[in-house]
Amino acid sequence: MNIKILKGLSEVADDYDLFIFDLWGVMHNGITAFPDAIKCLQLLREHAHCEIIFLSNAARLSRSITDHLTNLGIKEDLYDRLLTSGDITANIIASRAKEQSHLDGPNYFHIGPERAKPTLDACGGQEVPLKDAELIICTGFFKEEEEKIEDYTELLKSARALNLPMICANPDIIVNRGNRIIPCPGTIAAFYEKLGGVVERFGKPYPAIFDCVFAQHTQVPRSRAVMIGDSLSTDIRGARQADIDSIWIGGGIHAKDLMMKPDGQLESDKIQEVAESAGEKPEAILPWLCW
Repeated sequence: MNIKILKGLSEVADDYDLFIFDLWGVMHNGITAFPDAIKCLQLLREHAHCEIIFLSNAARLSRSITDHLTNLGIKEDLYDRLLTSGDITANIIASRAKEQSHLDGPNYFHIGPERAKPTLDACGGQEVPLKDAELIICTGFFKEEEEKIEDYTELLKSARALNLPMICANPDIIVNRGNRIIPCPGTIAAFYEKLGGVVERFGKPYPAIFDCVFAQHTQVPRSRAVMIGDSLSTDIRGARQADIDSIWIGGGIHAKDLMMKPDGQLESDKIQEVAESAGEKPEAILPWLCW
């Protein structure tokens, strides 16, 4: 069966009780919120008695993302909960330390920008030089708009020589920030694996972040939940692995692959081709999130 091309979310609004939305590429582009997406959530709120969850692969904690969304015009009354991969990373690292009676937490080396400090604080432990570390916590590039992955070769080779495991707090490889492509922590994690390093990732498409959602919504069967996102490798794959439906936003990170027209027109054959090449089959696709 072909992937259904929708004109708006209203066509399937009655099919689900739990709507899980990706943020970047669906609600905003990192700089500007999408007006049609905001309007869509307003109308979804009016139309149906449902839960609306934002699920983000941001390495930052949800409270800082909430502030960013508010500044973009995406107000808190549009959604019921926001969960980030930064939340999951911090919860798991802190829980493991407690289980191991490691009251001071792990000694870690941090790869990432200063804005991730609240996530590190929530993890517990102490930031130390590489030679003294038990593990690496990667939240991104130090200077994501200036650096390339090759700039990390010597650092990662040194980490590999020390046999340090890496925890990646954001599995994304790239995002579109406005009209620019920005590398994400997943790029560093993938490079470290190529060097022989061991990496553990938290966030979509991995189970922990979806398990956390359903632990908070035990009354909703997975057959009544849907993931709406633009990335085949994180949003759509994560939904499949979580055994829930998915709606693919074509105008996000895969817009060029889909050869989507400026007016949002999508070709069925191209949709199937791109999805199949990624090994995924969402239930439906929208050019952009709209009602």
